[in-house]
Amino acid sequence: MSQPELRASLITPTVDFSAQGIQHGFLRLPHSRDDSAWGSVMIPITVVRNGEGPTALLTGGNHGDEYEGPIALFDLARTLKVEDVSGRVIIVPAMNHPAFVAGTRTSPIDQGNLNRSFPGRPDGTVTPKIADYFQRVLLPLADIVLDFHSGGRTLDFLPFCAAHILPDKQQEARSFELVEAFSAPYSMKMLEIDAVGMYDTAAEEMGKVFITTELGGGGTATARSAGIAKRGVINVLRRAGIAAGDADLSPTQWLDMPGIDCFSFAEEGGLIEPLVDMGETVIKDQMIARIYPLGRTGAQPSEVLAKMDGMLCARHFPGLVKAGDCVAVLAITV
Repeated sequence: MSQPELRASLITPTVDFSAQGIQHGFLRLPHSRDDSAWGSVMIPITVVRNGEGPTALLTGGNHGDEYEGPIALFDLARTLKVEDVSGRVIIVPAMNHPAFVAGTRTSPIDQGNLNRSFPGRPDGTVTPKIADYFQRVLLPLADIVLDFHSGGRTLDFLPFCAAHILPDKQQEARSFELVEAFSAPYSMKMLEIDAVGMYDTAAEEMGKVFITTELGGGGTATARSAGIAKRGVINVLRRAGIAAGDADLSPTQWLDMPGIDCFSFAEEGGLIEPLVDMGETVIKDQMIARIYPLGRTGAQPSEVLAKMDGMLCARHFPGLVKAGDCVAVLAITV
């Protein structure tokens, strides 16, 4: 039985992806709402093209409470000179623009998590419509994809750039080459615990070179984390031969997340007491946090134990946790 043909996306770009030069515009998505019957979601986009060459798709704000990527990409959109480009750069600083404006991980319109919405639907709500446009229009244009992330309001990470272990070893090697070029303090061979519906997966299944980051967290950015993002994105463009100049490299520590034992989850909610700080090493069965119940004194806290030897590379950020929250992530040095 043949599959029904997908309808065209309702998103209209105000830029011409084939045109030479610099264009600043929007991806306009019609969205009828109480305060604007014929309103639109306006997602900022910049396209810089000079001659023929590879295309880099640079994205941030996939989750709306992560800020290093938007800072780096809004800055790049205003400073990148067309004469320094060979090929094309497509910059979308805030993919999930409704979530970005609201400062939330997911969209305030439909509660959609854009990074779990691929391949999307052209006839869905706002979030799957955005995913569908990236899936069917933007990703096919790209040769390399850099999608910025950080911990948002609930997690904090050591600053790292990452790529995934892939079946296609040539694609994997090219991805890790660009991770190294990004030149973050840490570089990660990354495991996803929930890869279904991810932008990463969509890009990799198309054969694209895909890299990502985790550059801090807590729902804010620092001068250091924003600086890592800004330097890293131009390094990637230079290594890819799209931007002029040499990459500004610095030492990086390679890390690996080899399996599910890297992750520790709260089995009970309460007040979390960290016992290990970021970047410190632990051994298997070492206690890395306690969780105190909120309703009474004198009760024994639950214990969070390391399931493996490793370095603490991510932690739960708020002081209170709920059952099921990820409270710690370990990695091994390589």
